[in-house]
Amino acid sequence: MLPPSATLPTVAELNAWSRHTMGEHLGIEITAVEERAIEGRMPVDHRTHQPMGLLHGGASVVLAETLGSIGAVLQVDRSKYACVGLEINANHIKSVRSGYVIGRAEALHLGRTTQIWEIRIRHEESGALVCISRITMAVIEVPAKKVQPNT
Repeated sequence: MLPPSATLPTVAELNAWSRHTMGEHLGIEITAVEERAIEGRMPVDHRTHQPMGLLHGGASVVLAETLGSIGAVLQVDRSKYACVGLEINANHIKSVRSGYVIGRAEALHLGRTTQIWEIRIRHEESGALVCISRITMAVIEVPAKKVQPNT
């Protein structure tokens, strides 16, 4: 699916993709990119807390989906294909009150029409596993742009 001449975007380029998105609002930043893996971090603060002052499980899922989605789209020819989420699940293992969480998404399956990514989220300071998630992505063709006649 990926053209042989394709190169991975830089971390700076990937972070630019997230401007004006939920990821930017939550403070998510990409920190590393590899051929079949991507890493990022997210602050545990007022933007990502639930009312008891703990990391909101939904924020962990946003980090997981962000990493899995970016990882997936890096596997395809973006001029022909897009990747969209089909299903995501998450098991919340440990609570976190402050600092950062680090997510690492790794490809488990890179098929022609689907991809499966596993995302492990850890507390940056302690290294403790906070959440483990899996996302299934659909690989879809980008619709051809229709040329509008001049009226």
